[in-house]
Amino acid sequence: MMLQENEIIKTCLITGGNGYLGKYISEYLNSLGWDIATLGLKATNTYQCNLKENTPVLLGSFDFVVHCAGKAHFFPSTKEEKQEFFDVNVNGTKNLLKALEKASSLPKAIVFLSSVSVYGLDKGELVNEEALLQSKYAYGQSKIEAEKVLIEWCNKNQVKYAILRVPLLAGKNPPGNLKNMINSIKKGYYFNISGTIRKSMVMAKDVAKIVPAALSVGGIYNLTDGYHPYVKDLANLIAKQLGKNPPLTIPATIGQLFLFFAKLFSPFFPQETYKLQKLTTSLTFDDSKARTMLGWNPSKVLDKFEI
Repeated sequence: MMLQENEIIKTCLITGGNGYLGKYISEYLNSLGWDIATLGLKATNTYQCNLKENTPVLLGSFDFVVHCAGKAHFFPSTKEEKQEFFDVNVNGTKNLLKALEKASSLPKAIVFLSSVSVYGLDKGELVNEEALLQSKYAYGQSKIEAEKVLIEWCNKNQVKYAILRVPLLAGKNPPGNLKNMINSIKKGYYFNISGTIRKSMVMAKDVAKIVPAALSVGGIYNLTDGYHPYVKDLANLIAKQLGKNPPLTIPATIGQLFLFFAKLFSPFFPQETYKLQKLTTSLTFDDSKARTMLGWNPSKVLDKFEI
């Protein structure tokens, strides 16, 4: 997309610019003709900085900020590992905001990439933004606290904010639970559970495309593909792309039995219990607010997802 002669080039700082979602957002805003600066750990960023420990010095100011930097896709097993989520996600947000205060002018708006993990639910159907934020995991708790820090700062400084709570991200070489699922199917030890287990997910490209509208309107939004695919259908799609047979399916009663014993021994195997819970229960989120307020019209993950 080419800028017209009378259009003003928008400047935007993207934290975590070399991260999975940050790359999608950076590429999309670049395609609109925006002037993009990135901030992250690698030297390839415009600003190389560890937000966990340092407040960056920003040259000039930015119209907009997209805050993607954060710690995710890791299950902590020690107090130190749990604290790392707060050091990165909360302190990192505070250090970013300190840097923005020292810039020549404040941004007009900030988008913060959060997660549906803030709701702290293992199961549920079409959970909306009014649900309680009650995560019992360090990752979700750190995102809740980071959201609060951002909202308070933006309200104090009269800066518009948008918080995008995303579920499982789909795209090429995806991170997190989807990556684990792909690896399990590739190695042949993944199995489907019979029944109607559904999960909300969204294409990373679609999240990138909604950022300009979020910056313009502000607010808090869940983002999903709106179809909430059956886990079995997703697993079969992955197997087909890998050239594998569809994973074996076990009865739901067996899956629940596994989960019962996993919870019984969860103090000894917390990560395994967490993963099994994800496989055996449905959890979907309502994105109707984003559709109404932002014009959110995402693609269907099962139609677009390619490993």
